[in-house]
Amino acid sequence: MSKIKIKEMTEVIKKQIESFEQDVKLENIGKVLSVGDGIAIVYGLQQAMMGELLEFPHGVKGLVFNLEEHNVGVILLGESNLIKEGDMVKTTKRIFEVPVGESLLGRVVNPLGEPLDALGSIKTEKKMPVEKKARGVIDRGSINASMETGIKVIDALVPIGRGQRELIIGDRQTGKTTIAVDAILNQKGKDVVCIYVAIGQKDSSVTALVELFKKHQAMDYTIVVNAGASKEGTLQYLAPFSGVTMAEYFMEKGKDVLIVYDDLSKHAVAYRELSLLLRRPPGREAYPGDVFYLHSRLLERSAKLNKELGGGSITALPIIETKAGDISAYISTNVISITDGQIFLEAELFYSGIRPAINAGLSVSRVGGAAQWNAMKKVAGTLRINLANYRELESFAQFGSDLDQSAKRRLERGRKTVEMLKQDVHELVDMPTQIVIIYALSKGMIDDLNLDQVKALEKEIMQGLRMNDLGQKIKKHLDETKKIPEDKDLEQFINGLKRLI
Repeated sequence: MSKIKIKEMTEVIKKQIESFEQDVKLENIGKVLSVGDGIAIVYGLQQAMMGELLEFPHGVKGLVFNLEEHNVGVILLGESNLIKEGDMVKTTKRIFEVPVGESLLGRVVNPLGEPLDALGSIKTEKKMPVEKKARGVIDRGSINASMETGIKVIDALVPIGRGQRELIIGDRQTGKTTIAVDAILNQKGKDVVCIYVAIGQKDSSVTALVELFKKHQAMDYTIVVNAGASKEGTLQYLAPFSGVTMAEYFMEKGKDVLIVYDDLSKHAVAYRELSLLLRRPPGREAYPGDVFYLHSRLLERSAKLNKELGGGSITALPIIETKAGDISAYISTNVISITDGQIFLEAELFYSGIRPAINAGLSVSRVGGAAQWNAMKKVAGTLRINLANYRELESFAQFGSDLDQSAKRRLERGRKTVEMLKQDVHELVDMPTQIVIIYALSKGMIDDLNLDQVKALEKEIMQGLRMNDLGQKIKKHLDETKKIPEDKDLEQFINGLKRLI
């Protein structure tokens, strides 16, 4: 009797199994072992991928950061204080992505692409992975167009090309951010998309900066990605990668992008914090061994694409903060070796009233004249060596020894060169004005002026190129050909303005 029942039951079960047609969804689920400081250790996610997005309770997202034999190290994005030991975690089979597109322009967002500016939600049609392989050599074109900053000493001595990575390095409070901000303000009307990434900055500083951008109508073409000082190291670590992903969207559409990372010293510190919390072995100065790779894979994504790929570009201005002018420190030398040149700001120059406080000897652009207007290359050719000679002569003259007439003349011209290269904050100078000023200097046309008259002449030249008939002709020639006009025209124009001062 019991045998018959068992047979019947097995038949019934078999039939039920055969007729059972339902989508069975297998999920990879894990449990939180420990949590703290924006880091969670999760057990049981055998299928997890590096960089994969995970789902935690309360809508908190996580990013796979460490793959170990028995558990997974996860960096938490969002309110990590809501997560507790024993919570369930699901994999999403999606690599972490951020929203990209035109609708981000004019907005302040966090590294996840969520708005921080109370202007409503952002609707984007596309998302792109944050970690992406940099473009290969074959995809790249040569850097031959200039990214004008409106700062005389940079455009003349350390020109930046579209697609270049130019490091801004110096002690705190020497004007590093000001140079980067001026470069963004100078892109107005030049069809360049700008992205400012604030890493570990005070929220009040970022707010003041956004107000400045609004005042100069720069927010129309700018995205601000903010991971403030009050945020976890996880968001500070992600910020520059989110910024460059947003930039790549525009580059692939054939546009030129300028991205500022302010600053990568704080980024390295945030990465060190994450790595130590995940028990990765510390190396020099307690930074993990792959801190060089962290910045190289970020900065290598800046490129100039070739014509077949649309010719778009990403120009990067990373900022590094030094301590007591020491550019041979660990992170500083790492980033110097990745970038195509550096603008070195010196505290001593800054405090002596020379602003921007750029040390012309230590600042270099490894793209150089290839990214410069032909006219600027011609007039600024001897500027660097003249400045170096002046610095040497000046230190010699301090000993009070008698100088001959030639040395006195060189010293006087050096003083006028330094005066001419000074520039106030957000006081931008267009390229034609810069070229005419430096032409007047190199031809000795300001030797008979005193220091106050040098600045007056600069103002007259700027106005004259807009108002004066001959000035308009010179400006048009420079804008269209980028080559130097006739000497007689320039001399007549400059001499005419000298009579006005």
